[in-house]
Amino acid sequence: MAKAKKGFSRADRISEQIQRELAELIRKGLKDPRVGWVTITAVEVTRDYSHAKVFYTVMDDSKREITQEALESAAGYLRNGIGKVLQIFTTPQLHFVYDDSIARGVYMSRLIDDVVAGSAANPDADAAAGDDEPDEGADKA
Repeated sequence: MAKAKKGFSRADRISEQIQRELAELIRKGLKDPRVGWVTITAVEVTRDYSHAKVFYTVMDDSKREITQEALESAAGYLRNGIGKVLQIFTTPQLHFVYDDSIARGVYMSRLIDDVVAGSAANPDADAAAGDDEPDEGADKA
């Protein structure tokens, strides 16, 4: 019989801890003025904990490249800070990746709002679409 899998793997717990610690280090310890409003959205750690992809977003999209350079130059400092807190044998190398999922979500939401607004402006289109199929309840009466 197979063992039941636990809720979170160790890699998931390490990823969450790295995410929390990085956010705190960037907020309190990083003095680089190029790093403004950065949000760490997710961290993915490899199975051997040697590398970690750090996904981030910025408030001002025009400062995306500058923030990327600043985070990459501060990677050693941030890795050192994480190494002091984490209790693992190898502190992962940090690789920063811009996360555009929030921008895509806003875009999709805007598209949905446009479709809803379009259907509200043209209610005849919705009624015509429903008239093509016969009503099953009318035949049984």
